[in-house]
Amino acid sequence: MTEPVETRHFIQQMIDADIERGQWGQAGDRSVVTTRFPPEPNGFLHIGHAKAILLNYGLAKEFGGKFNLRFDDTNPAKEEQAFVDSIKHDVQWLGATWDGEVKFASDYFEQMYDWACELIRKGLAYVDEQPVDDIRAQRGSLKEPGKPSPYRDRPIEESLDLFERMKNGEFPNGAMVLRAKIDMSSSNMNLRDPLMYRIVNATHHRTGDTWHIYPMYDWAHGLEDSIEGVTNSLCTLEFEDHRPLYDWFIDAINKDRGPDSPWGEKIHHPRQTEFSRLAISYTNMSKRYMKQLVDEGHVSGWDDPRMITIAGFRRRGYTPKSLQMLAEDVGITKFNALVDMGRVENMIREDLNDRAPRRMVVLDPIKLTITNWGEGGDEDRVEMMAIPNHPQDESYGQREIPFGKELYIEREDFMEEPPKKFFRLGPGREVRLRAGYWVTCTDYTKDSDGNITEVFCTYDPQTKGGNNPPADAEGKVRKVKGTLHWVHAPSAVDAEVRLFDRLYMVERPGKKSGDHLDDLNPDSLQIISGAKCEATIAERTSDEPDWVDGIRRFQFERQGYFCVDQDSTPDKLVFNRTASLRDSWAKQQ
Repeated sequence: MTEPVETRHFIQQMIDADIERGQWGQAGDRSVVTTRFPPEPNGFLHIGHAKAILLNYGLAKEFGGKFNLRFDDTNPAKEEQAFVDSIKHDVQWLGATWDGEVKFASDYFEQMYDWACELIRKGLAYVDEQPVDDIRAQRGSLKEPGKPSPYRDRPIEESLDLFERMKNGEFPNGAMVLRAKIDMSSSNMNLRDPLMYRIVNATHHRTGDTWHIYPMYDWAHGLEDSIEGVTNSLCTLEFEDHRPLYDWFIDAINKDRGPDSPWGEKIHHPRQTEFSRLAISYTNMSKRYMKQLVDEGHVSGWDDPRMITIAGFRRRGYTPKSLQMLAEDVGITKFNALVDMGRVENMIREDLNDRAPRRMVVLDPIKLTITNWGEGGDEDRVEMMAIPNHPQDESYGQREIPFGKELYIEREDFMEEPPKKFFRLGPGREVRLRAGYWVTCTDYTKDSDGNITEVFCTYDPQTKGGNNPPADAEGKVRKVKGTLHWVHAPSAVDAEVRLFDRLYMVERPGKKSGDHLDDLNPDSLQIISGAKCEATIAERTSDEPDWVDGIRRFQFERQGYFCVDQDSTPDKLVFNRTASLRDSWAKQQ
């Protein structure tokens, strides 16, 4: 039998070739491979970031190299330490471990400033006093070249003086910028004298008021990679047109550098490579739009389980393994594609089906009373029923749950006039109560609004454990098609259950009207306040896996997968639905 051939994606193949020819040092040296994840700490990470984290960490681990976590903290007006902390937590939760200390772009501000001064001295950068709107208007278009700034040929010493004064805080925001001097007629708009620094008179969460100028992303990106010895700078496809600028900045610094040069030795030149971003249907990964959802109260916070953030997925009950499975399933390509949300949900179903212990919970309860329970005078009798904690894995063992005269069943499991193919409970109908007994409906009551309030049944003592009764005198065995979950009423534990649906009603929010808020799903959250749970759920039991994040996860039988929410207390349990048992959304489309 032939072994399956491992398919390696294009980035793995590229690194294989680099190592073979000694691109970064001695041929065959895998340990030099260095990757990084460089988030800006201005919000929470989303699921697209999870793919990037797992790719960069996975490559570093595969090749025996290093993985850096670096915060691109170059915009003090929008960044907070709280975002730094949440990002570190998300990266660790995904199972990625960075090498060495956490790094910050602000650690390199002095070096980047010195390099900027070097480019000014080389005649490759200048201070421009035009308003940013004017600069933008002069860039031209894809069909027309840009117009040079009137400050483009400003004397070097004058630009150096102004740049230093910009740094020292002598000018207001927007008074001037530092621009690279490249080519105002380039077919690549990014090369038309891009901005390198702008004035930002704001307090930085790490450096305080030391700096009054901050580097633009394109200038800082490659330099940070160079300082850290990053070999493979991996970006999503929207940065493909920025790669020539990434290379130009490093080449400009290296211009006239060498062993005997007054500028010093050449600096390390990493390789930028682009891959497809992860886009999910019925979501919006724009950090600006996510912030709007939070600020305007459309969601409870960045970790609302309806959000596409990693924190939201975690709170909803997703596991690191499920997101790892998704990243592997989607793969690494050079072509963007929209991934169906159902595909994401299938990953967590697969993981939790394998690992989550089972429990019985009734979400919309009606009372079921067994009228012939205790005919011998033991009406208060309670029997303990053994039930598997995981029907496909015997290692999870069994638990014992009480069964007695009064139970709860789901309201939707009873109909007054059931159709032929309704195999649940109705007048004269018999069903199996999971791991309990077979019961037959004899009567029911309703309130003044016509709602069912209680169902009355008799039970067959010969069906304990839900087993089939013995054959009758003619050798015939009674059969039932319906099996219902239930909860023992006197010992039931009350809980709040939150059912989440997709936050948006359409695949691409905002595409039609231009405003994503127009496509919000008004029914994305349903709160059930009166759910009834079996008593074993109140406290952690030995059959529950040791989840890496400590979040308790279950399959509620016949309902779906659920987890305990952070709002839960011993006096009031709160559960979030992670996913239904099957993809019900596909049927609605």
